[in-house]
Parts: sequence; C-alpha cells; structure tokens
Amino acid sequence: MGTLWFDYIIVPILIMLARVVDVSMDTVRVIMIARGYRNLAPVIGFFQVLIWIITISRIMANLEIWTAYIGYAGGFAIGTYVGIKIEERLALGYALIRLITRMDASSLIKELIGKGFHITFVEGEGRDGHVGILFIIHKRKVIREIITLVKQFNPNAFYTIEDVRFVSGPEYLPRSSRLLRTRYRPR
Repeated sequence: MGTLWFDYIIVPILIMLARVVDVSMDTVRVIMIARGYRNLAPVIGFFQVLIWIITISRIMANLEIWTAYIGYAGGFAIGTYVGIKIEERLALGYALIRLITRMDASSLIKELIGKGFHITFVEGEGRDGHVGILFIIHKRKVIREIITLVKQFNPNAFYTIEDVRFVSGPEYLPRSSRLLRTRYRPR
C-alpha cells in the first residue's frame, strides 16, 4: 500500500510541481526573448530544460501510472498561468501608450510632464472631428499609474497600450519610476 500511495499520489504531485516550475520558467524565457532580454534567456532555458528532462524521465519510468499524466498536464496548465503572473510582476521592458481624446488635453499633458513623463502630442482628425493624440513611452512598471492619471483627467479617453521591443535614445526617458513622485528636471 505504501508504494501505491507514493506512485499514484506523491510522484504525480512532484511531477506537477516540477512542470509548474519548468513551464513558468519557459513562459518567462519566451517573453524575455520577445522583449530583447537575450542574455538572461539562455540561462533560464538551461534550468528549464534540465527540470523538463528530469520530469519526463520520471513519466517514462512510470508509464502505467495514469495519475502521473494528470500531474504532468495540470503542471503545464498551472505553470503557464504562474509564468504569466510572474512576467506581469516583473513588467520587463517598455510600453507605448497611444491616447486619443476629443477633450482639451492641456491639463493632462501638464500633469504628465510634471510627473516626469515625456510626451509627444499631435493633432488629428477622427471620425467625429478634431482629436488630440498623445504618445507616451515608458517602462511597463508605471503604466497603471499613467492610466490612473489619464482616467482622472479624461475618463472617456480612448487609449491603446503596446509592447515596445526596443527603445533607442534612452536619454529621453526618465531614469526610474521614482520620477512619478518627484519632479523631473532635464539635464
């Protein structure tokens, strides 16, 4: 009875936990490659594959144990979710916020600049007439704070957020998110 308990319960749980770690690492690795963090991705890939090899060898050694398959599949699903949550917390890279507003955006622009954000503003024509278009590129870690400001000044503003793969000219970007609490002073 002791080996059945171990084979049908403990081994599948260990396989599931290994898959959670393996797939989480893989998810973060793929996202890092997509965002241009190519130096750290191979290191993560090494450990991710090492865990996968150990896990799949355990599955192959226990082909008759059906609960191991459930653990393997469950670990993949949970690992995908966990990997996405880890990446959201890390918030690597930059994002572009494109904001389109029919309202006067001067007070919002003034507030954003006062908080240290660099903004490009252009006027345009939309379906319903004259619009203002703001472009803001910043670290993904502060996007929520920017959107909060936007909603305070214009709750009906239309905006899109896109990942930015590469940013040249970093001297035009604030050096840290601390600038949200202090006034930005250009050099």
